[in-house]
Amino acid sequence: MGLIPVPPGHVAAVVTTLEMHERPRARPMPPSPLRLVRWPAPDPAKYRALFERVGGPWLWYSRLVMDDARLIAATHRAETQLHVVEDRQGLEVGMLELTHPEPDWCSIDYFGLVPALTGAGHGRWLMAMAMALAWKPETRLVRVNTCSLDHPRALGFYRAQGFEAVSRSVETFPDPRLIGVLPADAAPHVPLVSAR
Repeated sequence: MGLIPVPPGHVAAVVTTLEMHERPRARPMPPSPLRLVRWPAPDPAKYRALFERVGGPWLWYSRLVMDDARLIAATHRAETQLHVVEDRQGLEVGMLELTHPEPDWCSIDYFGLVPALTGAGHGRWLMAMAMALAWKPETRLVRVNTCSLDHPRALGFYRAQGFEAVSRSVETFPDPRLIGVLPADAAPHVPLVSAR
């Protein structure tokens, strides 16, 4: 057993990869006042704003540091399905991004709602929508990652939906709060350890 030092100014996360190898049994769709809308070619600034609102509390930052050309290349690919979650007023309150790198498998790349909606059952609704989109007739595998920086119930939620953990890895990266990508008060559950 040993500890691996994390450089000052960096964050470490344990990433768990989960997989589902067969379509889940059909269940009644959980009720929700939300709706899922296809977002075929999002404006980069609008995408980043929603990405930060949904993921900032969990230190999502990868798409925030991409320039417009890289972000467009990532979000406008033919194999990527991007959806926005809207509330009754039409406000964007969540996102779902799926990629089919190969015809027989799907990756849930981004799945989340704004913090105000956490714990109200909307995640089950969004996952039901994700499963309907991910499982095409030829799909044999659906994969999702979560990490130790995510909501504390995220791993249990994915497992309750039928995903099984298949691997773990450690990711380290510059703390996005210390390099000006996210506000310093984002993710208060993750201590700031600045470089000296």
